[in-house]
Amino acid sequence: MEFVAFVGEDKENWGQVTALMNRMDCEKIVIVKNNKVSGFPASSKCEMIDVDTTKPLVELKKELMTKLKERIGMDFEVALSIASGNGKEHMAIISALLSIPVGIRLVIFSKNGIEFVN
Repeated sequence: MEFVAFVGEDKENWGQVTALMNRMDCEKIVIVKNNKVSGFPASSKCEMIDVDTTKPLVELKKELMTKLKERIGMDFEVALSIASGNGKEHMAIISALLSIPVGIRLVIFSKNGIEFVN
């Protein structure tokens, strides 16, 4: 399974994404980030995608779909973290992934470790 996460400007939530990134047993890590974000501590295992989140939702979804399609393998589903970002960014990434099409398993890092919430 591949791990996909959105990283927004809300630095207080980056720890959730970083914990998953460092602990997930996955084939590939794709971090989608707002192009205004700087300083996110990505590892060398990560593929970074910058997106312009000022675009209207439908345009943002299309940009994400194009960029994700190039990086997502032939898996039927991905583990997705939407712990960071806002509603518009979350809707765009979920819609883009479902349109590729791949299934989504929402994932969090909790006191129990990695947990899938669906």
